[in-house]
Amino acid sequence: MTMALIGAANGWAGSGGSGDPAQEGAPAVLGAPAGPGVPAAQGAPSSDPRRPNIVFVLTDDFSWNLVRYMPRVQALQRSGTTFSRYFVANSLCCPSRAAIMTGAFPHNSGIFTNAGQDGGFLSFRRRGLEDKTIATALRPAGYRTALMGKYLNSYKAQTGYRPPGWTDWVGSDRVYTGYDYVLNVNGRLEQHGFRPKDYVTDVLATKGEQFIDDAAAEKRPFFLELSTYAPHKPYTPAPRHAQAFRGLRAPRGPAFDRANRNAPSWLQRRPRTRDEMRQFDRIFRERVRSVQAVDEMVGRIQAVLHARGIADNTYIVFSSDNGYHLGEHRLMPGKMTAFDTDIRVPLIVAGPGVLPGATLDHITQSIDLNPTFADLAGVPPSPLADGRSLVPLWEGRPVGRWRRAALVEHRGQDFQPDDPDRPGPGSGSTPPTYKAIRTASALFVEYRNGEREFYDLERDPAQLNNRYWMMRPERRRRLHETLVRLRQCRGQADCWAAGL
Repeated sequence: MTMALIGAANGWAGSGGSGDPAQEGAPAVLGAPAGPGVPAAQGAPSSDPRRPNIVFVLTDDFSWNLVRYMPRVQALQRSGTTFSRYFVANSLCCPSRAAIMTGAFPHNSGIFTNAGQDGGFLSFRRRGLEDKTIATALRPAGYRTALMGKYLNSYKAQTGYRPPGWTDWVGSDRVYTGYDYVLNVNGRLEQHGFRPKDYVTDVLATKGEQFIDDAAAEKRPFFLELSTYAPHKPYTPAPRHAQAFRGLRAPRGPAFDRANRNAPSWLQRRPRTRDEMRQFDRIFRERVRSVQAVDEMVGRIQAVLHARGIADNTYIVFSSDNGYHLGEHRLMPGKMTAFDTDIRVPLIVAGPGVLPGATLDHITQSIDLNPTFADLAGVPPSPLADGRSLVPLWEGRPVGRWRRAALVEHRGQDFQPDDPDRPGPGSGSTPPTYKAIRTASALFVEYRNGEREFYDLERDPAQLNNRYWMMRPERRRRLHETLVRLRQCRGQADCWAAGL
């Protein structure tokens, strides 16, 4: 990798583009270096010998098409590194967050849904996964650890329960409207109502600032996860942003209101969405409005880091638990599909030693975040972790061969009546159970009912033409074998070999 490639990014993110590095105006892409070898050993020291601080901003249902409306996040891109091929292991809230916390694929954690025997907070706790998170890894190493905001679906703040590993806890549940909620603040219940100052994103930002102040005063390294509810439906903005972006329309990309050819049965005979255009535009405006406070949160956190003199030893990581489709493939608003709208989300990192203004096109996943945070802190990752540290990538160090396939696992159509992600009647947005792999050039999906999908992304980047039955048998066999290896893998070494 040469620094000449890195410098090409200056000014791109603020030029009015989408903010998506896969789109026009993105900085130069740094590909995975060729040649044999394996990634750098986990736990290798980063460029700064001091133990760094980590701020992780995790949004809810955030899609790439929102970045262009967030100037502070765009500035984060210019000062740091963007991963353009970062995919979640499951495009649904709870299983995605479980994968982030533990580094484990759903088939190894057992968390596939938002509630019941195979998902939600109670299942996560019952399986002993709370003892295998990034918090339980960092706290024994002297880190002050905090989670503020959304934890896992079905968690109840009113119980006063604080999971192990967290020195500071500001937990909440179902605050999707932004108001009228209870926070569990280290076991003390804090009621918030309907005043503008109760808007949950702003409250979390204030508490995050105070946490940083306290940790800095102690001269103690910290890990802070700020887990927002925005822009999850009902997409509630802060009052000061409620009238912003008037006239803004939902993006009409190449897959918008387009039917898929040779589609699986769940996606067939989707009607045109002409009657829903106004609804889509309204929803998109509200989503853009709701993330303005998140963007301001990023700025507020950066300001307190600078004020405390610790910005140069702090990493800021911005991402989402899953994406969101809004009219693409003629689907009503939702997630959970294997399309890029749902599984490919932003991962933006800034901090000491991070390549400035760079975009990396390596295949990366949500299971990589736990090992990455552990690597920064110099501690072992979760014993469940299936992923690898991304630190060598954003520092520009040679890594040899990198994974070529990301695994996505979905268990479908078994939602609880009170699940906030339960699709509405007739939405058509919920696929049946599937396993999928996403490579640099293809999407391959196997459904439990025997149906298959293959999208050649070089010919069909919008993922509209299922070419599975046109493939040569040998290529079908290779993709199937890769998928089988990944969905059966366990642990870093096994899952790494499966994805090569």
